[in-house]
Amino acid sequence: MRFSREALLELEASRLAPYAQKARDTRGRAHPEPESLYRTPYQKDRDRILHTTAFRRLEYKTQVLPGWAGDYYRTRLTHTLEVAQVSRSIARALGLNEDLTEAIALSHDLGHPPFVHTGEHVLNALMQDHGGFEHNAQALRILTHLEVRYPGFRGLNLTYEVLEGIATHEAAYSPGFKPLYEGQGTLEAQVVDLSDAIAYAAHDLDDGLRAGLLHPEELKEVELLQALALEEGLDLLRLPELDRRVLVRQLLGYFITAAIEATHRRVEKAGVQSAEAVRRHPSRLAALGEEAEKALKALKAFLMERFYRHPEVLRERRKAEAVLEGLFAAYTRYPELLPREVQAKIPEEGLERAVCDYIAGMTDRFALEAYRRLSP
Repeated sequence: MRFSREALLELEASRLAPYAQKARDTRGRAHPEPESLYRTPYQKDRDRILHTTAFRRLEYKTQVLPGWAGDYYRTRLTHTLEVAQVSRSIARALGLNEDLTEAIALSHDLGHPPFVHTGEHVLNALMQDHGGFEHNAQALRILTHLEVRYPGFRGLNLTYEVLEGIATHEAAYSPGFKPLYEGQGTLEAQVVDLSDAIAYAAHDLDDGLRAGLLHPEELKEVELLQALALEEGLDLLRLPELDRRVLVRQLLGYFITAAIEATHRRVEKAGVQSAEAVRRHPSRLAALGEEAEKALKALKAFLMERFYRHPEVLRERRKAEAVLEGLFAAYTRYPELLPREVQAKIPEEGLERAVCDYIAGMTDRFALEAYRRLSP
């Protein structure tokens, strides 16, 4: 048996929910091009994203703990893969377009610079007089301008809906994106947004415990964790590796189930019957229930206080600030230090933006090595 693209499009449309974004209804690409014989437009987008340089670089970009802290902690790449897994699980249960959901999930963090959110804050401050820096806008810039892989156009020429999903990440249209629809974005994009929060809360808890920066007895401060531990018969005074894995797995399952059930209720209540109706709805439809949302906020607050602001984590952030500020100052003062291909972009992009794009594309270890070479 063999399925052509046309057959796949019809099969997809027949099984998806009415409010899902069907690939056959895509608003298309900025540059017309032949479609694949055996892939839908969103499958093609997903594959293009996977093959980008920016995607591969995520392997060596920090999530919370730097790469030199150990080989088992999450990176931006593994975080992205976990977001894709969570979002596909939710999308399938709700009858959404899994290919579109996955394409958005795989690209949602491409714009992050080295050294996690510290890098974003530093670059934004340094670029205040030159347009600023924001990782969603940078992801769009990468996918529409900076990645050059095809002779007929710059960027990847992705479909409108994938770019819209990145632009509406965290509920606001990013600069540089002109929406055809004012509103909330597709339900697929909303699910990715929600999955991002679910995934990082669970895996950051896991990494914090593994690193010894969080202590099992502290988890009693979070009501949900205490309840899940009790349900599984786990002792939070001592939490060996297998028990930690059980707890994190149950935590993920709790939030995924809550997301599916609450989003389904909201969709039913809203009565939306198309992707356009989802966009026009006055509020986001992908959500957790009230109890689960409260639990997620409590978990995030716990992680912020005990993990993200841990002295060891903050110490690494101070190092990152010094590295990025030093690189930016050196390259803008002495552009001849830049690679020739970056220097060639200065007339078109401007010095500061060309430098910013170059630094934002660095991995953590590349930035550290570049800074070391610049040091006297």
